[in-house]
Amino acid sequence: MFFLLFRIRKSGVLCMKFNTELLHKNFNGDPHSGATVTPIYQSNAFGYESAENLEKVFSNKAAGFAYTRISNPTIEAFERRIASIEGGIGAVACASGMAAVSFAIMNVLESGDEVIASAGLFGGTIELFRDLSAFGIKVKYVSSVTAESVREAVSENTKAVFAELIANPKLDVVDVKAVAEVCHENGIPLIVDSTTATPYLIRPIQLGADIVIHSSSKYINGSSNAISGVIIDGGNFKWNAKKHPVFKDYTKYGKFAYYAKLRNGLWRNCGPCMSPFSAFLNSVGLETLGIRMERICDNALQLAELLESTDGITVTYPALKSNEYYDLCQKQLNGKGGGILSVRAGSKERAFKLINSLKYAVITSNIGDVRTLVIHPESTIYIHSTTEEMNNAGVYDDTIRISVGIEDIDDILADFKQAIEKL
Repeated sequence: MFFLLFRIRKSGVLCMKFNTELLHKNFNGDPHSGATVTPIYQSNAFGYESAENLEKVFSNKAAGFAYTRISNPTIEAFERRIASIEGGIGAVACASGMAAVSFAIMNVLESGDEVIASAGLFGGTIELFRDLSAFGIKVKYVSSVTAESVREAVSENTKAVFAELIANPKLDVVDVKAVAEVCHENGIPLIVDSTTATPYLIRPIQLGADIVIHSSSKYINGSSNAISGVIIDGGNFKWNAKKHPVFKDYTKYGKFAYYAKLRNGLWRNCGPCMSPFSAFLNSVGLETLGIRMERICDNALQLAELLESTDGITVTYPALKSNEYYDLCQKQLNGKGGGILSVRAGSKERAFKLINSLKYAVITSNIGDVRTLVIHPESTIYIHSTTEEMNNAGVYDDTIRISVGIEDIDDILADFKQAIEKL
């Protein structure tokens, strides 16, 4: 008991910086055993002393856990921590990043509604949005999500704007504050996928975003050992049943309307819950997010500068001074550009040769690992996309996506230098 009170007293008095928040904000370990990390509660269901007590839990009249598809202590600990770090009022953990995108969007929409989104989205998200047409939901694409493009595209049927904060792999950057202002002028929420930015670079809710999504399989987890996603509700959007009829039974919850609808409706009923083990791995990974991202961003910039100075290679990276988003990076992302580089090698053959000549980089489809990862997007993660969809996403036959890791930068640079020499 003394330990818990001491921890609470500290968090109530001190103003924590980012890395300290990752370890201490809204987290006290396990109150029952004193364990410094929340244990893995690998249980389907939870018993109660009386039927009356369980009834209260199921009717949301008492706190507790009934069934892991709905809630679980290990999962709740992760949700609580990520919501605090992002500045949201609540989070809902999902089985994958795509599950998080799916339910974050569908929680707002019904047949006949429209969504505005960038044409340069991740290929899996484009395919998901294509599937939504079967349910009468239209996606209106713009070349990139800006205040101007949203203002021009919005209609009476527009019910949400969806954007990737740093697009993967196109790497255009959304001005969250400017876009959020236009969204709110029109009574629509801004839903942001912040996977590639992470809360280390930006906390979108502070700039006006309403819902934040992470594929936590990536930088949150950090070690490529768990598939997972999470949805964070900022709690600031004023849900109106006239504009969004699907909220007619939930506006009574005020700022918790979106969270309550998601938790008690489609998400619960479809069952895309995160596993307790994945939640545990994500919580452990979250604790080192800051120091990993600092190293990753520094490495990525130095690698981008090397590639930019190489003949026959073009590189896209938001933190390069030559990049069109450089000023926005300085203003919105603390001068950082994230961990992804998009490189054009001149031809598919040269791209494959460069990839195959690397000694340390792993050829794989993930991003956000501690290791440097590379992939040829056109022949892999965009293989089901049309040529137009690929080009909109900055994917061509000579494109290489690089997810930079935490290796010593001298080794990363040496590896790419020797691979380039073989071209």
